[in-house]
Amino acid sequence: MKSLLLLIVTAVLASAQPPSELRGVWITNVDSDVLTSDAKIAQAMNHLAAVGVNVVFPVVWNAGYTLYPSSVMKGLIGTEIFPGTAYQNRDPLQRLIIEAHRNGIEVIPWFEYGLAAKYATSAASVGEILTARPSWAARNSDGKLTTNVYGGGLPSFVWMNGINPEVQDFMLSLITEVTDRYDVDGIQGDDRLPALPVDGGYDSATVALYRSEHFGGDPPVQYADAEWMRWRADKLNRLMMRIRDSVKVRSPHLIVSTGPSEYAWGYGRLLQDSKTWVDSGLVDNFIPQLYPDDGDRQTPSAATNAYIFRLDRALGVVPAVKKGIFFGGVLAKVGPYVADPATLIGNVSANRARGIMGETYFFYEGIANANKKNGDSLRATVYKKDALLPYRNGTVWRPKAAVVNENDPGAVTAGQWVQNIAPGFTGGILVARDTGFARIDYRFSVPVSAHYDVYAFIGASPSVYTTKALYRLRSGNDSLPVTFDQSKAAASTWQKLGTVYVEQELRTVVTLTNEGIESNRMIMTDAVMLMLNRRLSPEVVMPMGVTGREPDAPAGFRLRQNYPNPFNPSTSIRYDLERTSAVRLTVTDILGRPVARLVDRVQGPGSHSAEWSAASTSSGVYLCRLEVDGSSVTRKMVLVK
Repeated sequence: MKSLLLLIVTAVLASAQPPSELRGVWITNVDSDVLTSDAKIAQAMNHLAAVGVNVVFPVVWNAGYTLYPSSVMKGLIGTEIFPGTAYQNRDPLQRLIIEAHRNGIEVIPWFEYGLAAKYATSAASVGEILTARPSWAARNSDGKLTTNVYGGGLPSFVWMNGINPEVQDFMLSLITEVTDRYDVDGIQGDDRLPALPVDGGYDSATVALYRSEHFGGDPPVQYADAEWMRWRADKLNRLMMRIRDSVKVRSPHLIVSTGPSEYAWGYGRLLQDSKTWVDSGLVDNFIPQLYPDDGDRQTPSAATNAYIFRLDRALGVVPAVKKGIFFGGVLAKVGPYVADPATLIGNVSANRARGIMGETYFFYEGIANANKKNGDSLRATVYKKDALLPYRNGTVWRPKAAVVNENDPGAVTAGQWVQNIAPGFTGGILVARDTGFARIDYRFSVPVSAHYDVYAFIGASPSVYTTKALYRLRSGNDSLPVTFDQSKAAASTWQKLGTVYVEQELRTVVTLTNEGIESNRMIMTDAVMLMLNRRLSPEVVMPMGVTGREPDAPAGFRLRQNYPNPFNPSTSIRYDLERTSAVRLTVTDILGRPVARLVDRVQGPGSHSAEWSAASTSSGVYLCRLEVDGSSVTRKMVLVK
């Protein structure tokens, strides 16, 4: 009987467990306008969350420029961010991190260009990096710039020499600039990081290094000499080790990801020894590009078959013990080609049939194509349930941020606030004048004690708004005053107010009043957001299913999972109320038959708990039901004796 019960319990718990799958999307700035405005970034992250995507790889390094304001690049070439008016006076990476993490999506910046310096059309257009540092250029045996075309042909990518210690230090400075400045979840290289075209390595720095290790002898003239290839690949492997060490010393929770070419092509053409990276544990996830050629994309079945062929070939060089870090790189769009939904679904199905628990799509516009049919089709078929990332060991690393709108029950107003039709996060906003009194308190059901970033949604603000909006961020008995200029917001978006440590319970986190604003000015308020800060709270374990405000949970109250669970013979049940309410807390068996009534009375706002002693109750699965003012929510509990 006990064995049968354990089987039932295991089945119940397994049915409640989300699938463990990586569902990634690359975000590029080529043939895509996602990164060109804050509004488009927010729309893209909202769409991907709706599809069930749980990690994005946004480009941060392309064409010899960064997609964030870089002090490293400012010092090297005098240009701190990718040229173009859409990127100036903005930080696209920071904005994407906010919007992705708001939706519970991890962000792993993608250093797409890797060790390529520029796509050059002539020897005179090698880009600002090699113009500033010509000694960094990779060269072939004829002394020409190394390109993707044998013999240095152009137009093509021109390369920096990744064996040169100065070049390695430069790439590491970009990577660590990102990990030190931003609350990211890892970093990613691809088929150009680390890599070097096979006919490269004849620059003076590499030749000198080779001679120092070979009793003064010169490198072989034949660039495809096996030992010469191995020597250069090993030097690039050392760079991969340095990348991993530089990232992991900052946080063991940061992911080192790679999206290389298939192994045989990557090693034979670019000295990219991705098999060693996998075998040696240098990467945490491995996403080879398994893209069908032009001729294989004529029909959905042909494209799927081509993907399967490449998938099986790529799996052939990955040890069985490393299969868990392997995820397929799926082509969703390139040029005019957009994959059919049947192709994408077929690729996912092929992955799962082989025990591959995830994939990443190149690139966003292939998922958000016309009428969003690809994303919607994935959600309706192979992505029906949200998934946990496999490398997070069954935990939620990036929970959805908790948002309280100005008209939610968690926003308690007093005084002379007036509804305004100006666009806010969802609907309008509230405004108050300098005369009279106005106050609003934002209350959150904080799931765990941790450091949280606090944001306010500020609309595009006319000059009539105050320059002295006084927010108070509450941490325990302390209050951190923050003054914000509401008159200068150029666009409607989330603005960070600060970071505070907040204890687990239902509590007021933010207070805003019209105290001290200028004469004849107004103050506005809209949504406030609480987002877990992983740089300051890396060890916090988020309870299963807690992703900010749970989508299916009614507004105004929250039922927590009982603890312990499974239990014997007693367990504690906690719940939070945002306002005074009529509360009923009951226990039933799985057929709905009453077992216990724990609470049946009116209770005030705050955190509450009830104990259930089941000493005289049989082992089994039970349902805890919380009813508040006519709405209800239920959780499973398991009693094992």
